[in-house]
Amino acid sequence: MSIIATGVVPAFAAPVLAAGRTQTLASRGNWTVLKPLLVQSIGQTLEMVLVTLVIGGFLGLVLGILLYGSRPGNLFENAVLYRILSVIVNVIRPIPFIIFLAAMQPLTIKVVGTSIGTVAAIFPMVIMCTVATSRLVEQNLLPVDPGVIEAARAMGASRFTIIRTVLIPEALSPLILAYAFLFVSLLDMSAMAGYIGGGGLGNFAIAYGYQKFDQTVTWTAVIIMIVLVQVVQAIANAIVKHRQRRFS
Repeated sequence: MSIIATGVVPAFAAPVLAAGRTQTLASRGNWTVLKPLLVQSIGQTLEMVLVTLVIGGFLGLVLGILLYGSRPGNLFENAVLYRILSVIVNVIRPIPFIIFLAAMQPLTIKVVGTSIGTVAAIFPMVIMCTVATSRLVEQNLLPVDPGVIEAARAMGASRFTIIRTVLIPEALSPLILAYAFLFVSLLDMSAMAGYIGGGGLGNFAIAYGYQKFDQTVTWTAVIIMIVLVQVVQAIANAIVKHRQRRFS
């Protein structure tokens, strides 16, 4: 049954149709038209990734500290809380993001008001980012020497003070690298968000590359994403290297 006959636009067709309405002149190889669309797509990708990284990264840091701290023998040991949080994280984290986007659509509509667009893509990205970050934070806090924490507690430091002045600083270098890894994951999520009309490089590659059989457009998007990853990873490595030299 055709889209025209039913009047219903499938989710996977939304970005392509939206792109076509926005710029019908974007024919194969027409870079006069494609160039501003590419610049716009880069901006949308950076918006999705950076907003998600700030919000989801912070919420994930808090959740990760709760997971670490509620473990047996840690700062605020609470077996019930740890099990509940751990189950929630373990349920959400393995879901492929493209399926998670579809599953979150009703909630996204209630919260954001729409299931199509950049803002609609950011909402499920923040949830998935929070869950993924929490495990990264927990795993990078576990190697911190318990003796350092016990010494701080013996000196009368509060739990919040220990987290702020001991725990996070001790694990800061691996946390920086973890957040660089998270940036790569969010870039991947933003590309899949193109399927719900989220815009960005993923939508650009699909609508003007894959759908129009133009490999130049597709590989342009791929190369830009690779460059973004390399830049962020290089910055993270440089920061960690500087910290190692400073404290060595």
